[in-house]
Amino acid sequence: MSEFWLYVKLGFGHVLDWKAYDHILFLVVLTVGYTFDNWKRILALVTLFTLGHTISLFLAVYGVISINSRLVEFLIPITILITALFNVFTAKKVSKNNGINLLYGAAIFFGLIHGLGFSSYFSVISGKSGAKVLPLLEFALGIELAQIIIVMIVLVVSFIIQTFLRFPKRDWILITSSIVIGMVIPMLIANKIW
Repeated sequence: MSEFWLYVKLGFGHVLDWKAYDHILFLVVLTVGYTFDNWKRILALVTLFTLGHTISLFLAVYGVISINSRLVEFLIPITILITALFNVFTAKKVSKNNGINLLYGAAIFFGLIHGLGFSSYFSVISGKSGAKVLPLLEFALGIELAQIIIVMIVLVVSFIIQTFLRFPKRDWILITSSIVIGMVIPMLIANKIW
């Protein structure tokens, strides 16, 4: 049972690692435009992201795919930038229904990219044994739990800002997404592949 918690904690810590805050930034821009009323849509987005993350981690750990780590480290901030820019260009729209299928697809695709970023570390800690499916699923559970916590924090902060401080939703989305863009640009420069 302790091994179960080891991998759950590892997944949990992977998302909540303040030194590698790219995961948090992605979740912020993915969910900043939503409210508690949209909980089903948010859960679907986060779960699709986890699914993509787990699939690519599984494929990489078992040697089905192998991608240059420098390329992955460059692509991760690109996914955050694209999601933030999507928010900036769609913030005026009252309904988030217009681009939801695009967001669902992006969530799983971006999850695939983010999962590749952790594959080499996971391979080292899970050892050389062939039994990696269960640890991968335990790790995915930890990721999902941590993502739900981040999303809840984003929703609570958004609720406070928009309800009590009377900040317009559009402005909140624009400002938050712009701040994330400002944080991602140095990550892109630091991980440039040219």
